Amino acid sequence: MEALKQGSDALFILLGGIMVLAMHAGFAFLELGTVRKKNQVNALVKILVDFSVSTVVYFAVGYGVAYGTSFFIGAEQLAAKNGYDLVKFFFLLTFAAAIPAIISGGIAERARFGPQLIATAVIVGFVYPLFEGIAWNQAFGVQAWIKSVTGQEFHDFAGSVVVHAMGGWLALPAVILLGARSNRYRKDGAISAHPPSNIPFLALGAWILTVGWFGFNVMSAQTIDKISGLVAVNSLMAMAGGTLAATLIGRNDPGFVHNGPLAGLVAVCAGSDLMHPLGALVVGAIAGAIFVGMFTLTQNKWKIDDVLGVWPLHGLCGAWGGIAAGIFGLKAFGGLGGVSLLAQLIGTLLGVAWALLAGFAVYGTIKALLGLRLSAEDEYAGADISIHRIGSTPEREVNW
Repeated sequence: MEALKQGSDALFILLGGIMVLAMHAGFAFLELGTVRKKNQVNALVKILVDFSVSTVVYFAVGYGVAYGTSFFIGAEQLAAKNGYDLVKFFFLLTFAAAIPAIISGGIAERARFGPQLIATAVIVGFVYPLFEGIAWNQAFGVQAWIKSVTGQEFHDFAGSVVVHAMGGWLALPAVILLGARSNRYRKDGAISAHPPSNIPFLALGAWILTVGWFGFNVMSAQTIDKISGLVAVNSLMAMAGGTLAATLIGRNDPGFVHNGPLAGLVAVCAGSDLMHPLGALVVGAIAGAIFVGMFTLTQNKWKIDDVLGVWPLHGLCGAWGGIAAGIFGLKAFGGLGGVSLLAQLIGTLLGVAWALLAGFAVYGTIKALLGLRLSAEDEYAGADISIHRIGSTPEREVNW
């Protein structure tokens, strides 16, 4: 029976890892559909290469920083218990690699390729694992301190703050330091729309992310005996709430409609194991409203050229999710209890502050030493031609 359990646990978390790995295709197609045609190839290449850099760095450094585990031991030891520890690394790697995938959407269409890969290595190797270890592995005694102050630890079941808020708030300094895309905000005050290149691909990316998210949330149990149908249904309800709110407030705009479910899913991650489904529906709906409202505000009023709106979608909705777990996870709101609103506020603020500080440090240093942005000529030609020397439809372009 023990051998069966070990095998089942390894298979369970492996399937979760595969589902979250598939989400990276969602990140790629969401970005591909949102950027202009001359930057589509770059969107696809960035996600794959960022994931590969993340894999090597997280294996060699990041996982050890978060969990104090080294893989530089014999294969016989690594294969023990059906290789569960290795498969767990694979699963958690897909979370870590989501950070540069999130950032990629914010800095699209004008960021240099090499410097962003360096940023990916630093973020996945050190920045993200430090907070991951605090939230999920009791590092530095922070959780113990939060519990001593509030009576409960900071609760983030599947990463509203640890993954999504971290990615969104790391992206914000990168977007600010890069500056807006050329001609996005003109001197006469006019705003150039820079419309998405392909709504069907944008929608495909959103659907792939949505489906994979059920692995992201449900498989965060990490062993099969801890699986919860509540997590699955709460994820579903939050997805629906986010979609409906974004559709209504966004006036049927397909970009808002297809980001709405993602906003809801980002927000429900933290408390998906605690909330009542109706609470999850409300959390998702509020997240959808946050995304539409703040995306419009940042783009049109504040003139922050965050191409995919990753700060509103992941940064703000992720922070809302961390706080919402301390509200809708309470028994008074139909939840299972065992959480504290104050603990959630402290943990969320710590995550946001660390991401902001690290984002300015990493991207500010890279900007000073190497430069972050494509030249004006390369940006005008597009990242596809200037970086990869081929467009998304080369045969058609040659014939024309």
